[in-house]
Amino acid sequence: MLFNAYEFLFLFLPLTLAGYFWIARRGHEPAIVWLVLASLFFYAWWRPVYLVLLLVSMLANFGLGSLLGKAHRQGRQHAGKAWLIAGVVLNLALLGYYKYANFTVSSLNALAGTDFHLDTIILLLAISFFTFQQIAYLVDAHQGQARESDQWGQTRLIPLN
Repeated sequence: MLFNAYEFLFLFLPLTLAGYFWIARRGHEPAIVWLVLASLFFYAWWRPVYLVLLLVSMLANFGLGSLLGKAHRQGRQHAGKAWLIAGVVLNLALLGYYKYANFTVSSLNALAGTDFHLDTIILLLAISFFTFQQIAYLVDAHQGQARESDQWGQTRLIPLN
């Protein structure tokens, strides 16, 4: 769904805004949840299979952020640094694969005269944005700039800034 598509302008956007303002009367947190769900729906509209990749990436980064927060609270800087490096490498590897795998294979074929073939990899929407957002979250968790909150019976890390 494109931003200038009729289904976005006359269906998705009005429903999302109306839902947000209706839910916001009940509280800020449920309204944010609504926006997250609407954003995930918007992302899935393009290619539903990539929503799974996005959710797995989000859950992995949440888990790493929890480990980083725990390491920071316990003063285990070496463990925290190892988790941070693992998280950054994981995120950059995912970004590198989707942005540069086809380029790397075609460059290798051109240089070495080989004929390796890689199926066309379609670049995920906003992969650079959400990758760097997740890395920033991991860095915040490593530095202790994220705190845990226990609302709705869940523990999660929230950036302090």
